Amino acid sequence: MRRLVAETQLSVNDLIAPLFVKEGIEEPLPIVSLPDVVQHSRSSLVTEVERLRDLGVPAVMLFGVPLRKDSMGSEAWNPEGIVQVALEELRGAVGDDVVLMADLCVDEYTDHGHCGIVGDDGDVDNDATLELYQRAAVAQAAAGAHVVAPSGMMDGQVAAIRAALDDASHSTIPILGYSAKYASAEYGPFRDAVDVSIAGGGDRKSYQQDPANAREAMEEIRFDIAEGADMIMVKPALAYLDIIAAARAEFDVPLAAYHVSGEYAMLKAAAVNGWIDGEATAFEHLTSIKRAGADMILTYLAGEVAEILAG
Repeated sequence: MRRLVAETQLSVNDLIAPLFVKEGIEEPLPIVSLPDVVQHSRSSLVTEVERLRDLGVPAVMLFGVPLRKDSMGSEAWNPEGIVQVALEELRGAVGDDVVLMADLCVDEYTDHGHCGIVGDDGDVDNDATLELYQRAAVAQAAAGAHVVAPSGMMDGQVAAIRAALDDASHSTIPILGYSAKYASAEYGPFRDAVDVSIAGGGDRKSYQQDPANAREAMEEIRFDIAEGADMIMVKPALAYLDIIAAARAEFDVPLAAYHVSGEYAMLKAAAVNGWIDGEATAFEHLTSIKRAGADMILTYLAGEVAEILAG
């Protein structure tokens, strides 16, 4: 009876699995702060995406961990860079059976850990950074990405990327904008996963959203859609369910929410200590995100939940 009258149904079709691929390793490396999540080798990444495909997970989001970093993050658009090589290998292995999304930023690739070019004043140069995003977008599309997902929160990034993709004959590649990405305290395990630390103990508050602001988030989303975003995202998810609900009410485009590393790690830590029922809480969290209005959920629980749903 409860299933018959349930207003919200969580499905494997709602899930996107974030995956990390690290250059120069032969075996996957565990991430201590993200239990059951690893930095994949190129071969283990293919195996994992094939497993997710067989479980019915429709999409993955790729993050790269390069061997070489520099001030501009040039490995982000190197045709032989780790994400570009991984995309080519995945297209060969799974073709169009899984939507291959590529996170589009440079923070994993810069030696200072910021999401763009840092000027002499120590601030990120928004306009100069847009050219880097354009190069990365074209490189990812050429390597086989089905979707590019700019996450740097630079003003004008979607318009710049759309123009670059169109000019490079990739006009059919959709853009998933990290449109309302907050300067959250819940990204710590993710930074472990991509080997990133911000130089000088800095932060990204100058270009990510203030957690106190909701109306500003609606403006950021509105700008991205006007610039050509095909899909939008709210990140993180659980502390921003009101933002997800407001975005769903106002905008009629596909809406993603990112159940981020800190949200996942807290759940896993409480579960391993016996303080909560981990599986039940996982489903409650993801159902709440969908109930708020998300069409798709990026979550490190994707494979685990898909296995349970396949039951």
